[in-house]
Amino acid sequence: MADHARGAAPSANPAPLGLLGFGMTTVLLNLHNAGIFELSAMVLAMGLFYGGIAQLIAGLLEWCAGNTFGTVAFTSYGCFWLTLVALIVLPKTGLAETSSTGAMTAFLLMWGLLTAILFVGTLRINRALQVVFASLTVLFGLLALADASGSHALKVVAGWEGLFCGFAAIYVAAAHVLNEVYGRIVLPLGALRAAVVPMLARKAA
Repeated sequence: MADHARGAAPSANPAPLGLLGFGMTTVLLNLHNAGIFELSAMVLAMGLFYGGIAQLIAGLLEWCAGNTFGTVAFTSYGCFWLTLVALIVLPKTGLAETSSTGAMTAFLLMWGLLTAILFVGTLRINRALQVVFASLTVLFGLLALADASGSHALKVVAGWEGLFCGFAAIYVAAAHVLNEVYGRIVLPLGALRAAVVPMLARKAA
């Protein structure tokens, strides 16, 4: 705290790490949901280490930077991926029962609710992040409906929509990195004139 007060050198922006952990893992899981390949150790490992642990690290770094939005978003979705891996693995070990359809529907709806709340926050950040959180809200809704109805076709639709969401997050991460490296806007994020709190958009608006 004292070092920051004396003007210590700024730290790196943790947002790209969190966005890539989320985006790349989301793409891989939704390739499965779209029916392109079966769920395997590859997806689970990505969910555990990059989607889970890397996002938790990004969330803690955002906390150190005083960014409430980034802290909540990255820490929450890091825990989402760790929880999802546990939901798949624990029943196979005999430590827990497989979640019922109703339980998984409630699980997905709760994450959809959180995402909708965070989407409202993105209305003060930038357009690109709005696309990420709006599409993620839709994704959780589609997955909840697919689970509740047992519709394979709806799950495939959710998979393709999830691919869009994941690649949108990767785009935002790439914009943060490249805009900072080149010192100019290489990939636009759609900065908002009314935005007064930089949050995830810092350094790369």
